[in-house]
Amino acid sequence: MQSLADHFAQSVGRPGAPLHFAAHSHHPWPDVTAAAQAQCWADAARLLDAKWGHIFAEAIPRAQRHVARRLNLADPATVVFAPNTHDFVRRLLSAAYPHRPTRILTTDSEFHSFARQIARLEEDALVEVTRVPAEPFDTFALRFIAELHEDHFDLVFLSHVFFNSGWVVNEIADIVGAVRHDDTLIAVDGYHSFMAVPVDWSALQARAFFIAGGYKYAMAGEGCCFMHCPPGYGPRPRDTGWYAEFGALGAARAGHVAYGEDGSRFAGSTFDPSGLYRFNAVQDWFPGDLAAHHAYALALQQRFLDHLPVALSGALMVEAPQRRGRFLTFRTASAESLERRLTGRGITVDRRGDRLRLGFGVYQNEEGVDRLIDAFS
Repeated sequence: MQSLADHFAQSVGRPGAPLHFAAHSHHPWPDVTAAAQAQCWADAARLLDAKWGHIFAEAIPRAQRHVARRLNLADPATVVFAPNTHDFVRRLLSAAYPHRPTRILTTDSEFHSFARQIARLEEDALVEVTRVPAEPFDTFALRFIAELHEDHFDLVFLSHVFFNSGWVVNEIADIVGAVRHDDTLIAVDGYHSFMAVPVDWSALQARAFFIAGGYKYAMAGEGCCFMHCPPGYGPRPRDTGWYAEFGALGAARAGHVAYGEDGSRFAGSTFDPSGLYRFNAVQDWFPGDLAAHHAYALALQQRFLDHLPVALSGALMVEAPQRRGRFLTFRTASAESLERRLTGRGITVDRRGDRLRLGFGVYQNEEGVDRLIDAFS
């Protein structure tokens, strides 16, 4: 396939734009999102208060169908939206048992929305956390499953692709299958896999939550995150907004807060709907098969690795392409100075401490990769 750079003329394709190799951190928006943003404003101006009827009847169901298609879900109604993934983290935590500390099994490589929140709750003894080190990667799944056999956890939470290395956990199905207790909630952070690597959630849809959003590879920007909610799990989260009433279908009764039985049970409250408009526009536009786009990104990664700058020699964290997401992570004491050098040469990359991350996306081409390589010299 060819680069989709022509569809990003107003962002990374504009004159004077930096060379953007941080697709894993913030993906530039394709041009189709401009009209979608304007349509959101136009609908608000035209419909006034009635815009929410349009959003709940048209925009949300359309976005649910897009997510269900991407994940191969049987029922789009299991998908719920929120402005950010932290909303979902709080609601999942609130769905656990209230009369004792929540027992959590996770990893040492989760993004801050989850890692910071549970660390703060841990300070007040509201949760008991077991963290499995992601490294060494080759034994991660075995070590994680071994911990599952040691205790009865209320929540199991891990990433599909680790944000600080790019390692893809291909054993997600094995891990989900190893959870022995039916009342354990299982949640997978798929923000670095959704629209980055092909994901088929059909075999796990009845058991595991899947969380992702539009900010990264879905190219829709902020404000449009989603969670697939397996039926029957977390039926009444205590952190709940009034939108969760919409799916209650007449189930309300005196002294009892009613919830829908679909994904709406994890809904919150009023939000900026523009992210939904952008998300739907990108999904309607996005051409071809995702597997082909992922192969294209891997080919660009390989071009970079075939001409690896001396400054990065021996620093690559994930060697195997089948274990690598859409970005390369290099662990080096020179990460900060290298980032500074690239920024000074008009190239945007990303750094997390001593880890330099280079993201490869559909809007890039071989010429851009060659410019990136030359910028290290």
